[in-house]
Amino acid sequence: MAGPNEITVSQLLRLIGLPDAPAIVDISIDGDFNDDPFLIPTAFRHPHTDIADLKTRLAGRSCVVVCQRGIKLSQGLAAWLRADGIAAEYLQGGNFGWREHAQAPRFPAAAVPQPVEGATLWVTRHRPKIDRIACPWLIRRFVDPDARFLFVSPSEVAGVADRYSATPFDVEDVFWSHRGDGCTFDTMLEEFGLQTPALTRLATVIRAADTNSHELAPQAAGLLALSVGLSRQYRDDQRQLDAGMAIYDALYRWARDGIDEGHDWPAGHKA
Repeated sequence: MAGPNEITVSQLLRLIGLPDAPAIVDISIDGDFNDDPFLIPTAFRHPHTDIADLKTRLAGRSCVVVCQRGIKLSQGLAAWLRADGIAAEYLQGGNFGWREHAQAPRFPAAAVPQPVEGATLWVTRHRPKIDRIACPWLIRRFVDPDARFLFVSPSEVAGVADRYSATPFDVEDVFWSHRGDGCTFDTMLEEFGLQTPALTRLATVIRAADTNSHELAPQAAGLLALSVGLSRQYRDDQRQLDAGMAIYDALYRWARDGIDEGHDWPAGHKA
């Protein structure tokens, strides 16, 4: 019988990628993690003994606690957090259960840049359009919800990256950029191991819009129009990013749940 504080892999899969997804806390002991150094999307590592610091980091957010097998470590910490008023659940089967699920993506911990003052820090060209909004969306929804993004003059991206230990993306001659026919979003899906059916479908639309290859996806023209409109509406790149997050949240739900839905009016009308 499932425990009252338990969440299944399938249930958690439906939450990851959404704006109100719970924080995921990986408390596997170092030896177990080093044998299999992969993380559930958005998970962060934390020692199970440092509960006070964890509560500070959660700041009241709901969370899912994950250990190797979903037994004493995660169940105990979830119960402790709930006793202190935090909505906490433990993942049924832990990392082993997640790994055995055919649809559950995991990303290599080594692929994530080292945090700068508690979160990953990225830098790219200012006045973003498509890739430079889509990639931050992907990172915040699937890798690091607290990630920060700097938008600077194209000529200054490399210098800012060097001076502030930021990771450059979507510029020439850097790791996180276009490769072949793919755009930076494609590169991030590959390197982070996030090639789920929904994200792969979304990537096709983003690539089509970003590379002016609208024949790849009929939705590309609409994404381009919205992206250009956002860039004209907002002078501040951070405000544009905030507004763009909602667009990609909606596109993701379409790619995951809504691709078969059409619309007509009046109902049943035939051309």
